[in-house]
This record gives sequence, C-alpha cells and structure tokens, in this order.
Amino acid sequence: MTLRLAAVALLFPLLCAGSAAAQPPEEKVLRMFLSTSETGLDPAVASDNATLSLLENLFDPLLRYDYLARPAKLRPNTASAMPEVSADGLTYTFRIRPGIHFTPDPAFKGVKREVTAQDYVYSIKRLYNPALKSPWAYMFEGKIEGDEVLKKHYDADTPVAGLQALDRYTLRIRLKARDNNFLFYLAVPAAGVVAREVIDAYPGQAGNHPVGTGPFMVGQWKRSDRITLLANPYSTAVFHATAGDHPEDRAIAAALEGKRLPRVDRVEVRIAEEFQGRMLGFLNAEYDYLEQIPESMTDMVVRDGQLKPELAARGIVLSRFPVLQTYYMWMNMKDPVIGGYGKDRIALRRAISLAYNNAEDIALLKKGFAIKAESPLPPNVLGYDPAYRSPVPYDPALANALLDRHGYTQRDPDGFRRSPDGQALTLTMHSEATVGGRLRDELWRKCLNAIGLRVVFKSDKKTEIIKASRLGTVQMFESNWIADFPDGDNFYQLLYGPNAGRANYARFDLPAYNQRYEAARQLSDGPARQKLYFEMNQLIHAYNPWVPLTHVLSGDLRHPWLKNYKRHPVEFTQWRYLDVDVAQRARSTRAK
Repeated sequence: MTLRLAAVALLFPLLCAGSAAAQPPEEKVLRMFLSTSETGLDPAVASDNATLSLLENLFDPLLRYDYLARPAKLRPNTASAMPEVSADGLTYTFRIRPGIHFTPDPAFKGVKREVTAQDYVYSIKRLYNPALKSPWAYMFEGKIEGDEVLKKHYDADTPVAGLQALDRYTLRIRLKARDNNFLFYLAVPAAGVVAREVIDAYPGQAGNHPVGTGPFMVGQWKRSDRITLLANPYSTAVFHATAGDHPEDRAIAAALEGKRLPRVDRVEVRIAEEFQGRMLGFLNAEYDYLEQIPESMTDMVVRDGQLKPELAARGIVLSRFPVLQTYYMWMNMKDPVIGGYGKDRIALRRAISLAYNNAEDIALLKKGFAIKAESPLPPNVLGYDPAYRSPVPYDPALANALLDRHGYTQRDPDGFRRSPDGQALTLTMHSEATVGGRLRDELWRKCLNAIGLRVVFKSDKKTEIIKASRLGTVQMFESNWIADFPDGDNFYQLLYGPNAGRANYARFDLPAYNQRYEAARQLSDGPARQKLYFEMNQLIHAYNPWVPLTHVLSGDLRHPWLKNYKRHPVEFTQWRYLDVDVAQRARSTRAK
C-alpha cells in the first residue's frame, strides 16, 4: 500500500464518523391516544377530558401544578413567581415573565406577539361572555370586584375594577370575598391565555384556530381521528419541581431540572374510543403508555392482581394510582318521570340507589381496581372524611318495600311496576356505545329489574350525551368527575343549584344544600367545613339526585422506553415532561 493510500485508509473511518455525527438525531415522538373525540380547542368552552388534555399543552395559565409534589402544589407558570397576596386575602398581584410569545398566526400580521398582563385580563373576561356559555364561568362569576358589569352587559372593553393590568407585565385581581381556592382556578386550562386578535379574526371559530403559548402547538389535525402536536419553538418553559424522597422522583428531578420543555419533538394522538383498540394498540407498541386499564380488558394483562409474567419480561410496568375521580349515576331532577322533590319521586330515586350492587360492579366490571364511593369526595381530596359511610346501602329488599309504600304497587303484564297514578313506568338511561358501556347497561338492567323497574338504554357517543345533558334532555346517565383542583369544593359544586345545566347535570337545586355549599366555600379545610360537608352528604343521600358509585384505582401501563413518567393527581397529561429512548424503543419492538 502506498503512503497516500494508507493515509486515505486511515482517514476513511474518521470521515465516516464525521458524516454520521452530521446526521440530525432521530426525531422523538410520543405516541398517545384519547378515549373520546376532541371538541373545539377553545379553553373557554371545552370541558371534556379529551379536549382538556390537548388544551393544557397548547395554552398557558398563570400557574400550574408542580409535577412531583405530593400532595399537589401550585407553582408559577407564566408568572415569574407566586402572587403577592394582600393581608385581607382579597388582592392578588402577579408579575408576568417577559419574553413569552404566542405561536405565529396571520391574525398577528407578521408581528411576533408577546404575552402581556392585558391578555390575561381579556382571557378571564371572556369566560363571562354569555354567547360562549362557558362551563368554567362559575369559578369567576360574582367573585371578582366589579364583575357584575359583565353580567349586565358583556363587553370585553368594559373596565372591571377587580381585574386590571397595572402595566405591561403586572396583573392585579381583587376579589369581593376571600376564596381559598382562587389560585386553583387560575391553573385550569380555561384560564389559559388567548390573544384577542386571534379571537376577533375567527368569529365563533376560535376552537378551530388554537393559538397559545404552551409547550406544544397544533400540527396536523384530522378531526375525531388524530391530531399531531409539535414542540413549540417559542416555548420558554423550563422544568423546576419539588422532588420528594421517592427514588423515582429524585431520578426524574435529576433528569429534568433546569431543562427546557417539552422533551419530545412531537406527540401523535389518535382517537381510540373502543377499549379493545386501546389495549391492543398499547400491547403492539402503538402507544407509549396506557392510563386506566379498561375494565373489560383487565384479564388480558393482569393475573392474580399482578402484571402477567410475559408482559413483565418485555419491560412493561404496571402501577396503581388513586385517581381524584368519582363515578356516579345522576338523575335529572327536572325530568317528568324521575325528577321532583315529592315523596314518591324521592322514594323512586332512593330505591334506584338501594338497588345498585356496588360489590358486583367493583369485582366484575372494575376487576378490583376501585373502592366504594360513600360520598362525592374521593380519597386525597381536601375535605374527604375516611370515616364517613353512606346511609343508603345496597339493599334491594328495602328498595322494594320503599316502592310499595309510596304507591308503586301496580304491575304491568310483564311484571314491571307502574307509577302511582297507574301509568306505565319506563326509565331511560343513556350509555356510551362501547363494550364497557354495554357491560354497565347489563349490570344496571339486572339491578333495576330486581326491584321491578323497567329500564331501556339509549347509546351514543359521550360528547353527544354531554351536549344533551346540558340541554336537560337526558333522564339518567352514569358519569364521572376528575378533580379540576384537589379540594372538596370542586366536587360539591356539581350539585350546587346555580350550576344547573353546566357542571350540575342533575339540575339539583335545594336551598338547604345551596346555603351549606355557599357557607363551606368561605372556609378553609377544617372542622367547621367538615361539618357542613357531612350535612351536604346527608342531603344528597336524602334526595338522591346521585347514586355515588366508585372511586377508581387506576391500573396504568407503560413501556420501558418511556422516561420521566409520573401520574399527576390533577393534570390530565404529562406530555411536556416525558422523554422517549428512541433506540430502546427500536430494540424492544424488534424483539417483540
């Protein structure tokens, strides 16, 4: 070999190495699903979990939750620090971090648009707009000093004494009365900042043009099928959190502290409404994690309460998480068949509650991944009383006796009870058009038939059922509520009269309950508020607008290539914190 050829031979590996180094790193993609279709991506309007999961990644409230702190704790987001609070607890002063920008949009006419305090003034005012019918308005209406002017005549330009931008980056909010949960409200997706230019540019279509400041922005969007979120190049989010003593927490904190968010380049989200499709998708590595194993699919992955060995051998991890969630079946108090406050209607609803077989639900449908709900409050929410027990147990014999006593004695030829006036009595329960929905239908049919009540089921998509529920055209529906913030107020407001038609789908409106709710929300967690919560529970059990069902123990699965995962009790997603080991994913999927 000549000297020149030898030199080239020695240089060739270095040239190859340099060429490889010049190649861009493989894109990090998080693969996820949502269990229902999204609605419009407008933070003021959306209330379903699927859409909120997207919104919390697109829009920025002033505050958000510390990723690792337990119990849940707020920390600054677009605010430079937690607010200054006046001695009387009424005035909150926030300083907005300079240099936060909205993602580009034609509405900005080519100008890079910075977030200001005035944008938060506009975004909060917008929740009062009667045309939007915001399900989040209750958090603010009547609470901010001077906000009654927006109620009388909504105009985004109307000054509100308690909602002011003192300068470009200083926001001051003054309340009429102390509210111990007010900062929690400022961390919900609905409090995310929007730009007025965008809202004005697309009248009535803001949900189709999401322009925010969050860690992600919308890429491709095929409605009710799939949506891609792209890492926002303008994001200024940096990770800070309070790590506890748990080794996993410390490892996450060490991996993320001080790093820019998000950690992946994009999130590919599919709509997967069928339980089987979600589970098979996860097992086939189409999704990186699965939260809350579908009840009907538990046997596919769990044996004797443990992850099946063949799945553990693939590095899949099973964890159990006590979700801040309550399942309940609500009944429309305005419905002509089941509603009202007369003794016969109360007896009918209580009999339905007495007929519900909680143990069978937990054992057969939830495969042991749940506990009985004694009240609206799940464990780990402020105000939860672990000693409280419902006075309405599973007791079909008592339910039958109660119906007999209150006039439901006549039977039709099929043996089903008639109303006290002798008219045919048929209950109509809406249900989701899924495998799980059909299984729940059969349990309810069995329970209600056992006390002589005929029930028919009307299946539909959950989004459609929610729309009908707000209009008051649904008689009964089994629903669930996940905490917007970790305080009992967030659950008891679901039965507060003025919230009827919004979060209060049951349209329960009882003065005795409303008065106690209003008194309780002025109090911090403690004995005085606990006493009011006890009395509110008793009123719920007396009038039975709800049948409290279960609190879920979520069985969560994740693949070994997913990094920094920790389930949060309040926030819907962890997408901004998650990382993907692309090489490990490739090795694992080849070996599968």
